[in-house]
Amino acid sequence: MLLIGLMSGTSVDGIDSALVEITGEPDTLKWRLIAFHCHAWEPALRAEILSVCHASAPLQKVVALHFRCGEVFAEAARTLAEQAGVPLSQVDAIASHGQTIWHQPKPFLIAGVPVTGTLQIGEPSTIAARTGCLVVADFRPADMAVGGQGAPLVPFVDYLLFHSATEGRAVQNIGGIANVTYLPKTGGASAVFAFDTGPGNMVLDALTERVTGGVHRYDMGGEFALRGHICAPLLEETLQHPFFRLAPPKSTGREEFGQAFAQRFYQQAQTLSLSSKDTLATAAQLTIESIARGYEAWILPKGELQRVILGGGGVHNRALCEGLAKRLPQIAFQAHADFGLPDDAKEALAFAVLGYETLHLRPSNMPSSTGANSPAILGKICYPPPVKSS
Repeated sequence: MLLIGLMSGTSVDGIDSALVEITGEPDTLKWRLIAFHCHAWEPALRAEILSVCHASAPLQKVVALHFRCGEVFAEAARTLAEQAGVPLSQVDAIASHGQTIWHQPKPFLIAGVPVTGTLQIGEPSTIAARTGCLVVADFRPADMAVGGQGAPLVPFVDYLLFHSATEGRAVQNIGGIANVTYLPKTGGASAVFAFDTGPGNMVLDALTERVTGGVHRYDMGGEFALRGHICAPLLEETLQHPFFRLAPPKSTGREEFGQAFAQRFYQQAQTLSLSSKDTLATAAQLTIESIARGYEAWILPKGELQRVILGGGGVHNRALCEGLAKRLPQIAFQAHADFGLPDDAKEALAFAVLGYETLHLRPSNMPSSTGANSPAILGKICYPPPVKSS
């Protein structure tokens, strides 16, 4: 099958789109990445999306953005197909993760009843109508319906792509939120273990924008952080956040580590008279330390870990990559690119694979990672309008 995978992460940097040819079944699945493209969010629309990532977001705006983002996801798919020289009529399906604006794995009382939930915007019916393609979307709820947290979902694909029978591996994504998939060398798919470690680029990006007066949206290459000094008292105080001590399964997002968290961090840095570079160095170390402590608490006690494969936007940040290698010197660190996969393409490819599994009526959540009570076939299917006969 020929699929387009669409993914926009918590950093809301852009829509990653991957055109992928997939054959076989999970144990023998083969994939070929034909084309990859990142479709940048228009700055004004990105600002609107970020403005609704909080508990009191106006419902009217959320609904309107849901449909507007569907148009943009469709545009991203069309652009990818045009650049690849592949007519959309040849694409079997589009698999869209959507844009998460609220993720609620912790029960919230509704009329006295505890409820969990999640919301990804980017209406799939609009994508289907604008592209003429079958669309598989809204992957998280099926896992939550059987008791899971709806995240992380990529471990299924991490296992297919990176599992080794000779060494224990971890696949570490550093997006807005950082998450890890542990792949022990024995035990098969049922032994895979994954969880969110905490903020990846999210806090660092917000602080970079703040300390540069909006001139920079992120610390390119980690150059600012590399020139700063880490403030140990601020780092240790921030690491007291209860999420870091929470045992997996666990997932998080802007609800925990968004603008409010970054603002508190900034205010504490100001109280301590930290320079901009020291503030960013400490924020980078927060990501590094939360990842390392997550390994030490929840992965290393389970078994051997010889290699970590890094991906996501954070792989381009030297402060994060070099800091992790220094913090965990006993482990070898490599990038997705070392395994033949562009660093930024993995998650878009992953949702293409998840869509492929859904269309073959196969479950693709991993209960060992999400906490679900059972396997689940993920996603919802939207059909394009019927072609008018001449």
